[in-house]
Amino acid sequence: MSKSGFFNSSIGRKFAMALSALFLMIFLLQHLTINFTAVFSPETFNELSHFMGTNVVVQFIAQPILIFAVVFHFIMGFILEARNRAARPISYKRNSGGANSSWMSRNMIYSGLVILAFLVLHFIDFWIPEINYKYIEMNAADPNRYYSELLHKFENPYRVIAYIVAFILLALHLLHGFGSAFQSIGQNNKYIDGLKKFGVIYSIVIPLGFIITAVVLYMNAH
Repeated sequence: MSKSGFFNSSIGRKFAMALSALFLMIFLLQHLTINFTAVFSPETFNELSHFMGTNVVVQFIAQPILIFAVVFHFIMGFILEARNRAARPISYKRNSGGANSSWMSRNMIYSGLVILAFLVLHFIDFWIPEINYKYIEMNAADPNRYYSELLHKFENPYRVIAYIVAFILLALHLLHGFGSAFQSIGQNNKYIDGLKKFGVIYSIVIPLGFIITAVVLYMNAH
């Protein structure tokens, strides 16, 4: 099978989606590492955020790749879900939907939609104002502004609740998606059980870290 034929196949699409998922998992870890410093050291958070916000490689190479990966992952997820639903027999949908799969695996599309809505909110809250601050208003870089701006975002309890709900759904999404991603790239071997155990830890710890950060920042803002 040619490369173009492979990536046009169902297996190829799952492989490509798995690679984008693994890339986004690495990003989540990096994002949490920076955000969590705001819990115990605003100064460190300002330093790291200033570096990320002014580094040319991050801004003009890593950031566009990240945006592409997010868009690609969700579009590919919708395509795969639509094709799976179209290929699934009616009797299976009616009688056997939960026979061999978990609730989360059958509803990844819905948790994905909520997470996508959260990402849109996140872009509106942080990325768009940042682009406006630096490239439209052309403000001089202030290395000490990041923590106070972050704190201001978490003054609203409804926003904090939205973050908590989104990250609970992200945890559920990851609990199924982590193992599936490694299986899709051909790691269904003697290491898969260990990878799945690590995936459970990752799927709980990473969203929990974001939730703790949001709650602490809310308390610090009041």
